[in-house]
Amino acid sequence: MPSESNVEDPHFPETSGRHRSHDRPPRYADIRPRNPVLARASTGDRAGTRPGIRRRIAAVASTLIAVAAILFLASGQVAWTWAWVYLGIGLATTLVNGPILLRRHPETIAERGRLEPEKGWDRAVSGVYALSQFLAVPLVAGLDARFHWSGEMGVGRHVSGAVLLAAAYALPSWAMWSNAFFSTVARIQDDRGHAVCTTGPYRLVRHPGYAGFILQALGTPWLLGSHWALVPGVVAAASMVVRTSFEDRMLQAQLPGYAEYARRVRYRLVPGIW
Repeated sequence: MPSESNVEDPHFPETSGRHRSHDRPPRYADIRPRNPVLARASTGDRAGTRPGIRRRIAAVASTLIAVAAILFLASGQVAWTWAWVYLGIGLATTLVNGPILLRRHPETIAERGRLEPEKGWDRAVSGVYALSQFLAVPLVAGLDARFHWSGEMGVGRHVSGAVLLAAAYALPSWAMWSNAFFSTVARIQDDRGHAVCTTGPYRLVRHPGYAGFILQALGTPWLLGSHWALVPGVVAAASMVVRTSFEDRMLQAQLPGYAEYARRVRYRLVPGIW
């Protein structure tokens, strides 16, 4: 399951590296140490990332196949337009996001190949999210489509759900592009030179990836046209709120510079609210 321990981009605002005039010193050159993770990537030393990348690809592919099977078996039909739209949005996101990450942060994909959380609370919350979002939501939505519990819904509602879901996928993708430490597990990545990220969506909230996952949990039932699937969807969303709270406390206590960042970027998930 995705995790984003502001486990994030190891740098402060980027610099071009070009020479500047002698009377104007570089704005950021003196405050940004070279990050060893990106240094390894730039020199092509990626052999150690291959097993993790393969694990991550296998995990994403198997999850997509499993969710598709649950949707179509539960609904009793393959010709379910909105299920195909849902799967298409997920597949398109993967096909766009994957190559970009492979080029920019291959070590991030390898890190996301970690499948076993290290902390007890992370295992519990990750389990609740995975069971709710990838098992219960498609199962209930499929049964709803078969037995028509929620009745017929207008095309406009399905389309608005598709737009919401696309935005919900785009937000974590943006966070991953900005954050070379975007992991599936909550941990301080000392082995990778973990540092605080302040770029991209992290300028607005401290956990933009989790905000996207919450929108996914709520947008999927909306797209699939199931009121009843909102029940496990809300459970999945609530688990992300819990994870945000636990992880933010961990980062403030253990990641150097994060407490200062939290004072500057006050909101965890929603600007102006929380």
